[in-house]
Amino acid sequence: MPDKTVKIDAQGKVLGRLASEIATILMGKDQPDYQPHISSNVHVIVDNCNGIKVTGKKMEQKKYYRHSGYPGGMKEKKLSDISKSAALNRAVRGMLPNNRLRTPMLKKLTLND
Repeated sequence: MPDKTVKIDAQGKVLGRLASEIATILMGKDQPDYQPHISSNVHVIVDNCNGIKVTGKKMEQKKYYRHSGYPGGMKEKKLSDISKSAALNRAVRGMLPNNRLRTPMLKKLTLND
């Protein structure tokens, strides 16, 4: 079965709702032959990532955390400090299942600014 490509225009769409739509497509849950142990062969291309809307005060208040593993190694960034395509990638990653299929699914996601 040949690969299918889905193009999405992100202009004016809300970050979380767009991320859940992309995650559903990448998992293959919108296909009639969905099986959870098989990665779908659908590629998703998202255009106009800079046009994504963020509701409320999230641009100033939402923080992303990461830890180096060392004591005192907690780093944080605000949503306004990172690009919207990076925020979308992180949101989609969080909505995909945490198993060995997540990395192949994320490789099928292309984000264009």
